[in-house]
Amino acid sequence: MIKSVEMFIARMMRKMRFLPPKIYATYHYKYFTGKKLDLENPKEFNEKIQWLKVFYHPKILVQLVDKYAVRAYVEEKIGAQYLNEIYNVYNSPEEIVYEELPQKFVIKATHASSYNLIVTNKDELNKAKVGKLFKKWLNINQYYRMGQEWAYKDVQPRLITEKFLKDDGVTSLIDYKFYCFSGEAKLMEVHLDRIENHKRAFYDLDFNRLPFRYVSVEKSISTEVEKPSNFEEMKNLSETLAADFPFVRVDFYSIKGKSIFGEMTFYPSDGRKDIHPDEYNAILGGYIELPKLSSGEQCITEI
Repeated sequence: MIKSVEMFIARMMRKMRFLPPKIYATYHYKYFTGKKLDLENPKEFNEKIQWLKVFYHPKILVQLVDKYAVRAYVEEKIGAQYLNEIYNVYNSPEEIVYEELPQKFVIKATHASSYNLIVTNKDELNKAKVGKLFKKWLNINQYYRMGQEWAYKDVQPRLITEKFLKDDGVTSLIDYKFYCFSGEAKLMEVHLDRIENHKRAFYDLDFNRLPFRYVSVEKSISTEVEKPSNFEEMKNLSETLAADFPFVRVDFYSIKGKSIFGEMTFYPSDGRKDIHPDEYNAILGGYIELPKLSSGEQCITEI
């Protein structure tokens, strides 16, 4: 009975995204994991992600989660050759000139996660319908939409159009997501077939599947995944981009052996999806070495 009441309170409180971050994170974490959040001594992976949301606020994170602004950082650190081709950036849907775009392209919101539209035939696109969708995207703030992911709070809402990417022999792109801890990639997550039958799994850096997951067995990869020829390059590039941060996930695509940067994510799944079996929550959490707050410091603002 007590546990049911606690979960009811957590469910109600997590809707109040205007709450102070330390208070909000407590209820947010409780609702999704069923566990008590200890911000004074976090141990598990998602506990530490909540800590980073509350206390780790270097201004550069705002640039790095912005899908357009991050390009300058990538170009500086590893080179423009690893960026996907971009056609344009827009402040509103009305600015999009579809006649100037190729038949296939991708439209993304720069200020939030999972706001992507893959266009495989421009002639079949309902421009009025997607225009309404884009306006909806631009009016949503990721910080309040999700669980107070700090880095997204002040990102400028924009749209970008990018080149449609496709690799040989696959229906949709394979994502290679490198989990980097203090600049060292320790494991990787692979995502397959996002369009029709999205599945994922964790791998070590020898490309062996690891014995834990955060999705159902049915949504876990059960087939063999071929190691890409440029795997080591993608890993090394991820570590270069991640060098200054206690934790960041760096995503890449492999297109005919060419490494293409995807994005940088500081709060995977908003820190709400526990790992199974449970002991791996603490094992992965042990990889994150959190920076120290100085005496009287409310949050960390420098890397």
